Amino acid sequence: MLSELRVRGTRIDRDAGASYTSKTMAATTYSLAEINGMPAAEFAAALGDVFEHAPWVAERAAAGRPYRSVAALHTALMRTVDAAPHATRLAFLRGHPELGGKLARAGAVTDASKAEQGGLGLDRLDEEESARFERLNTAYRERFGFPFIIAVRRHTRASILSEFERRLGNDPDTELAAALVEIGHITRLRLEAKVRD
Repeated sequence: MLSELRVRGTRIDRDAGASYTSKTMAATTYSLAEINGMPAAEFAAALGDVFEHAPWVAERAAAGRPYRSVAALHTALMRTVDAAPHATRLAFLRGHPELGGKLARAGAVTDASKAEQGGLGLDRLDEEESARFERLNTAYRERFGFPFIIAVRRHTRASILSEFERRLGNDPDTELAAALVEIGHITRLRLEAKVRD
């Protein structure tokens, strides 16, 4: 596993990002062998929070065990999302919190989202930053019908704002695909904090 990520020339320490997520989200970690050996209901309970407000992803992926690696497990989870009907995927996207939004600032988001946004200080924005995020969140939701989704742990505040503005220019199909790619990055990092090979 790489110890750092590079996003548009910016070095981001992946281990630093992992520390706040692992403390908050992955209080219990499992070996891949444990995950593969669990009854389906326990498997779903153990991994149900990897995908934001979507325990159905883990529930459906339980039948595909055993998985040979964490990467294979993640691929199966993402295929479950991809195979879901369009309306289900759209509802799933709508279940994600806005970045730097009122819910995030109030701490009224999932533990994983709270840790991810908090790790970048999106829950402590000053007035000017807060207003900018609010404007972008509103414009994005009005254009696409779901919140802007990005793997916060792979970015800086500046690169998030840049991506926000760039992606507002996408057509709806392109943006739906982009959001799902970002969910892949988010959930891979979350899964790696919970399950080890």
